[in-house]
Amino acid sequence: GAGKTSTFKMLTGDVMVTGGNAYLKGFDVKNNIKQVQANMGYCPQFDALIDQMTGRETLTMYARLRGIPEDTIKEVVNTVIDSLMLRPHADKLAGQYSGGNKRKLSTAMALIGDPPFIMLDEPSSGMDPKARRNLWTVLSQVRASGRTLVLTSHSMEECDALCTRLAIMVNGRFMCLGSPQHLKNKFGQGYTLITQLGTLADGTTAPNQPVINYITSYFPGSKVFDDHQGYVHFQVPDATIKLADVFTIMEQTKENLHVDDYSVHQTTLEQIFLTFTRAQTIRDN
Repeated sequence: GAGKTSTFKMLTGDVMVTGGNAYLKGFDVKNNIKQVQANMGYCPQFDALIDQMTGRETLTMYARLRGIPEDTIKEVVNTVIDSLMLRPHADKLAGQYSGGNKRKLSTAMALIGDPPFIMLDEPSSGMDPKARRNLWTVLSQVRASGRTLVLTSHSMEECDALCTRLAIMVNGRFMCLGSPQHLKNKFGQGYTLITQLGTLADGTTAPNQPVINYITSYFPGSKVFDDHQGYVHFQVPDATIKLADVFTIMEQTKENLHVDDYSVHQTTLEQIFLTFTRAQTIRDN
């Protein structure tokens, strides 16, 4: 309910714009929507496929609509089919596709004809991990070719892998905009610290309380949010603490408090996303 799909529908002409305007290559969506659509590829959130057509027939139709010369359509279609690993299913009816393969076909429809601006609404939803990674590779190649990709996703891993700039939308408004690393630096809440306790001479796991007391005394405000089977997870909220100081303190715990190993992580995009989305409210239509 943040408004991502509604924004896409306005930009693609699916719904009327009631206020404001948007421009693509100098054409605005209010008065020149045909020119905007001619420069845009779009993969909607819900697959808009004709069940009685095969994947190959669907892509061939879209290639003709894109104005691709007839003598090159077969080659163009085969290239897109292979890039998205649709070859085994290309001549099956789209209505018989699995959810993941329908998403692949919808993405292929957006990519065919090499439009300069491509909008993808949750393109990897329903895909298995292998297919998702392959899609990321394809989209990275598209981006590297100089075309503009705008995608929505609930996967922070996907955003980190694909996006050069990232916006988090809450209640129809952008709450932040910048590179993933910029958002981590600006909105990250310190560090996540994981310690692995060693084993004492009698074979038991070293006690965790001395480590907890030591960490919280050096890093005020630190909280234990997980503690099980010899692992203690801390959230160190003070982002002003230098990373070198964290490593210095942790090396001392290895020497004095039976800590076998530890790891320090920067605040993840998912944690930043959850921080913003706490403000999300459910609004009546």
